[in-house]
Amino acid sequence: MNSHSDTQKEPEVTVVLPAFNEEQGIGETIRKIRELHPDFEILVVDDGSTDNTMQEALKAGANAWPHPYNIGNGAAVKTGLRCASGRWILLMDADGQHDPADIEKLLEHKDRYDMVVGARNSKGQASIHRGLANRSYNFLASYVTKFKIEDLTSGFRLVKRDTVSSFIYLLPNTFSYPSTITMAYLRSGYSVKYVPIQTKARQGKSKIKMLQDGTRFFLIITKIATLFSPLRVFLPVSGVFFLTGCGYYLYTYLTMHRFSNMSALLFSTSVIIFMIGLVSEQITQIRFERTK
Repeated sequence: MNSHSDTQKEPEVTVVLPAFNEEQGIGETIRKIRELHPDFEILVVDDGSTDNTMQEALKAGANAWPHPYNIGNGAAVKTGLRCASGRWILLMDADGQHDPADIEKLLEHKDRYDMVVGARNSKGQASIHRGLANRSYNFLASYVTKFKIEDLTSGFRLVKRDTVSSFIYLLPNTFSYPSTITMAYLRSGYSVKYVPIQTKARQGKSKIKMLQDGTRFFLIITKIATLFSPLRVFLPVSGVFFLTGCGYYLYTYLTMHRFSNMSALLFSTSVIIFMIGLVSEQITQIRFERTK
């Protein structure tokens, strides 16, 4: 493991590359970053790779921090955030999809925004199915946060170390860390800027399986939504039950001139869900008092 000496000046930017079995592309990615930004610290967090990822990273001139076994992409990011020494931390994928030339696009906005995110267009999505899924996630997250989110799952983002340190405890160990950190920033009143970028075909095999992980990602987004803005989820569900109860009561009143047990159940369920939403909102507020 390489490390900076105590006498070396603290870098302005640390580039964190979470990596798991990325020996095919990580060396070239690091060399391109070094060529464009020789003064940046480059920190590779090797998440228990079984190939030569760490050796290729060290050979290309990066610092490396190994995990003893594979924990998860989010866990690697959290390690990188804890170990980075730069004032700004640039998170990007190690598989060659993100063009190091786009780093400058994000840096242009660092003094005006708390987080700058590289937003992929439809051509930059790995597949049509994943593109459709990401658009669905963007829509749901935009509804919850009341902010137009252009690319919820982008792993290419610039954050300030002092700010992001408050949210490390919230981040999961899985691929959903971009979703969590985006919604955490917006929920806490921090500013977010999206910058268009172009992505390339990844080197090596993707770790995400669309059919297997699609339902899991939807559940993750729903969980994140209830984590940060519960009423934005509970209130519509409560409203659906309430309107259904009204409609069923109108039907039974017109056909049988009575108020049925089903209508009472639907109204009661609506009230219960609404009250659960209120309690969840209070719990969310208490949790966010832990952040700065």
